[in-house]
Amino acid sequence: MKPPGSPYLAGVLLTVAVALAVDLMPRLTFRRGDSSRLITSFSRKGVLNYDTFLLSQDGSTLYVGARDAIVALDISSPDSIQLKGEIPWEPTPGKKDECVFKKKSNETECFNFIRILVQPNETHLYTCGTYAFSPTCAYVDLENFTLVTDAKGQPLLQEGKGLCPFDPRHQNTAIIVDGELYTGTMNNFQGNEPIVTRTLGSRTVLKTDSFLTWLQADAAFVASFNLPASPDHDKVYFFFEETAKEFDFFEKLTVSRVARVCKNDVGGDKVLQKKWTTFLKAQLACTEPGQFPYTVIQHVFAVPEPEGGAVFYGVFASQWQAGTLGSSAVCAFTLNAIAKAFNGKYKEFNKDCSRWMTYSGPAMDPRPGSCSVGPSSDKALTFMKDHFLMDEKVAPTNNRPLLVKHNVKYTRITVHPTQNVLGAPYNVMFMGTDKGFLHKAVVVGTGAHIIEEIQLFEKPEAVRNLLLSLEKGILYVGYSKGVLQIPLANCSVYATCANCVLARDPYCAWDGHKCRNIRQASENMSSWLQDVEAGNPDPGCQRNGVQARAYSRSRNGSEGSTLKILNPPLNSMVRLPCPQASALAKYWWNYTDQEPESGLVIEDDKTLVVVVQKDTRGPYECWANENGYRHPVARYLISSGQPEGDPQGPALPLDEQRSYWVQFVAVTVLLSMTLAVAVALAFFSYHDKLKARSKVQGCSLPEAGGKVSGQEKVPLNGNQSPPPQGPEYQLQGPYQEPATDSAKACCVRVEGDCGAIDADNNRLADGEEAPGATTVVGI
Repeated sequence: MKPPGSPYLAGVLLTVAVALAVDLMPRLTFRRGDSSRLITSFSRKGVLNYDTFLLSQDGSTLYVGARDAIVALDISSPDSIQLKGEIPWEPTPGKKDECVFKKKSNETECFNFIRILVQPNETHLYTCGTYAFSPTCAYVDLENFTLVTDAKGQPLLQEGKGLCPFDPRHQNTAIIVDGELYTGTMNNFQGNEPIVTRTLGSRTVLKTDSFLTWLQADAAFVASFNLPASPDHDKVYFFFEETAKEFDFFEKLTVSRVARVCKNDVGGDKVLQKKWTTFLKAQLACTEPGQFPYTVIQHVFAVPEPEGGAVFYGVFASQWQAGTLGSSAVCAFTLNAIAKAFNGKYKEFNKDCSRWMTYSGPAMDPRPGSCSVGPSSDKALTFMKDHFLMDEKVAPTNNRPLLVKHNVKYTRITVHPTQNVLGAPYNVMFMGTDKGFLHKAVVVGTGAHIIEEIQLFEKPEAVRNLLLSLEKGILYVGYSKGVLQIPLANCSVYATCANCVLARDPYCAWDGHKCRNIRQASENMSSWLQDVEAGNPDPGCQRNGVQARAYSRSRNGSEGSTLKILNPPLNSMVRLPCPQASALAKYWWNYTDQEPESGLVIEDDKTLVVVVQKDTRGPYECWANENGYRHPVARYLISSGQPEGDPQGPALPLDEQRSYWVQFVAVTVLLSMTLAVAVALAFFSYHDKLKARSKVQGCSLPEAGGKVSGQEKVPLNGNQSPPPQGPEYQLQGPYQEPATDSAKACCVRVEGDCGAIDADNNRLADGEEAPGATTVVGI
């Protein structure tokens, strides 16, 4: 009998198992140093933690905030990165001593980690750093690329508390809007007072009220945006994570949030003085059916839309990880979905039952969070400070993630809006992982397709930053030791028409001769082949012999690789590799138009090992099936050492085949000889044991009239009593055995005087005999 609820439990487990089984795989993987995926790198001795990026307005300079330094990199050339300038900015010795006194590490923490790098005007940058747990800000003069100094020539430093975190491990965000700096960060040394502020400019400094707990103590900010071309151009959005207090949950529950403030907010007169009066926040719901929700936000990137909207792409992790390394999801949220949540109902805290509940009272005018121009009454402001949390969650597009990747943790994301060969819009996502990989994926319909995976570093480490240069088609990656420069497109790696189309890369299309980057083409591309939606090479890649110029044709007319003719000697082993360009294809071998026979070995990497015999000669083909398209990826013809009327001509081996037949025979003979010697030794050893045993047990002698036992038991101390005389005698001591008639005498008794005994050699002294002693002597 099944226990109650077992069908339900089985259904839940099945649902979770199915969800876990669906895992997007990158079609191509490039390892570090692969010549087919070029990467340009920059590093400078003594400079570490290239965390903060800022691209100049003309796109020719990349400003990087690192540890104890700000560097300017010349990126005007697409294939090189050159140092343009450097500003050393270390904490003073006094600040370092204070940092150490506060029990912080002088080796990892008491440095100046640059966390803010923005451009408020055309002539200066504004930067802030942790400055050995004493946040400090300064201006940078772009003309000579130095810190702005005072009249004495000393750097003109400003207090950075509330703008930059104390601890370099705390996340923060900053954005310049109309010359004013909007930041989200930690406001104290302990790291338990998050704050959203607006500074610089001429208006009153505004910040969130920590007493009202608009933000929980563990809030961590990941991004902030302003959308100048959208209807919400008058608002600034902040994305962060924090502990949720509105749920009755058995453990600490982390949720992802989006908060919003108005640019025209000036604070209250009596209530909420110098505080935000338009602060609202809502929960982001990145969930997948049958899976744990992805509640921990890692990073967000905003893509403006032509009609004035925007889509926010975020990477999320789950608080309850399924699997050994957990999983990540990419969810997209539209600006309309966020606006819908902010225009919905509020939550309020019911003090009677100490719970958050949906507010159902009368509407307040002006509505909290609205960017109204006129001043608000004290009553409205009082209502605003208690109703900052929205009741409705923000749902992702299609109510599910665009992409889910198991055993991967995404740390950063950036998105490039582009077009295919026919002008249709597509969004290409670039995600960095905590192990140093880069995933390139295209959004297709309600999901995504991972085009390629690139290993960026030799040793695993997290990707710290990603920045796109749309004009150059370059992606910049920041990590602990430097900056990487990666081209967005890599079309030359697709050598055939089918591979070019199967890649589903919006950047690449087949022009009839090769796969090309459409962003670099100036001619008419209407006849070029590309299928981002389905990745189907048929029938375009087969018409008009589009493949015939560079590649031979297989028997059924589909494109295939060049035939390689091998001529190895008989009894040799030949390894036939099967190139696996795509991880999404299934591969198999055909041997004389059939599956491989017994005796042929297929290794894990699909390499076919053939022992060359008369019956194993012939054609071998490795086939691939991807997205319903079947084509050979490797073709071989194995011929004997003396081809019998074979008209193929001279052999063209793929590589030199080596015969191991002689070694095999030699090893077999040696093993046989070794085994024979071992058996002989074992036989002789056993024979010696039998012979020794027969000597001890005795044998029949007609001359011997007496009988003795089958073992020698003669004490050697020289003081033993003589054995009793008579027709029969027996041994003395604890090993006494009676003489039996059946025992056959083969020993004689020697009598003599008892003399000195050599106990070490178990014999009498030379020339002496023991009288009355009985010595057993073997005949």
